[in-house]
Amino acid sequence: MTRAADVDVVVIGGGQAGLATGYYLRRQNLGFVILDAQPSPGGAWRHTWDSLHLFSPAAYSSLPGWLMPAQDGAEYPDARHVVQYLTAYEERYALPVQRPVRVKAVRRDGERLRVETDAGVWSARAVVSATGTWWRPFLPAVPGRETFTGRQLHTVQYRNPAQFSGRRVIVVGGGNSGAQVAADLAPHTDLTWVTQRPARFLADDIDGGALFDAATARRRALDSGNPDTGGVASLGDIVAVAPVRATRDAGLLKAQPMFARLNENGAEWADGARAEAAAIIWCTGFRPALSHLAPLGLRGERGHIPTQGTRAVGEPRLHLIGYGDWTGPASATLIGVGRPARDAVREIVALLG
Repeated sequence: MTRAADVDVVVIGGGQAGLATGYYLRRQNLGFVILDAQPSPGGAWRHTWDSLHLFSPAAYSSLPGWLMPAQDGAEYPDARHVVQYLTAYEERYALPVQRPVRVKAVRRDGERLRVETDAGVWSARAVVSATGTWWRPFLPAVPGRETFTGRQLHTVQYRNPAQFSGRRVIVVGGGNSGAQVAADLAPHTDLTWVTQRPARFLADDIDGGALFDAATARRRALDSGNPDTGGVASLGDIVAVAPVRATRDAGLLKAQPMFARLNENGAEWADGARAEAAAIIWCTGFRPALSHLAPLGLRGERGHIPTQGTRAVGEPRLHLIGYGDWTGPASATLIGVGRPARDAVREIVALLG
């Protein structure tokens, strides 16, 4: 394995969290590199389903330093517009992204951290992991899942209704992705939408800005020792974006309780009810993509690395950004990632002296 370079900071991941971190590192005049496994800019936004739109207008879905331009004819930008924005953001701030570079492992190496990749080794005084969760989809251990003879796919593999038109489809998941995929399919398929608990729609006028405020208020309450406000979960599970709202109001989006098991032809409920299906789409969430950090031995409960803010408790030279509220309020969102990125860079500057 060849030696690539010595730098102050290596950022792993070139999506929104990595770019926000790069923005603040650039302002500090630190020597850094952003290593991105993808062949082109845009992060996970390049791989979403075709009809996906943001929860908020462009101005409220921006990274630090530059407001996202509005998209012509759309109050809520689509994923394609987000990719264009992230591509332009990377160019605007001349961020040193190298791609495609896949990080295999991060190890301690005396006073530095050794970042091993398929393109060589970087030696860094600090590392920021910003790989997100999209690359590690979660599938629940449902009885009989291996016996189902139809097609099974996760949110990450779904694109549009065309391949399912006129067929029986089961969508599993009561979050935003489950509701949006179900709404996408409902007019075109014989749809069964199942959720672990009754579907909880947020008020129709709530968007991403309100969700960010709720997440921030919860984190401040917890940090100050006050009672948990409940954050976003206290408001509901599903943002009623226009397609979801329209499908719901048309009576096409009705959630059924979670089935007990699968058989070769479909799903079975505890009361004996059955539903046949040609395909099951699992909109069942993700886990943090942290396998590259395994050599550091930091893993805690539920696969999360214990953090103080964004800093790993067991390794002060490592920060984690963009994985969810445990690495900063709403840090997995465009609007929310800027603040933890700024705070992480401040800590890194103090550490490096």
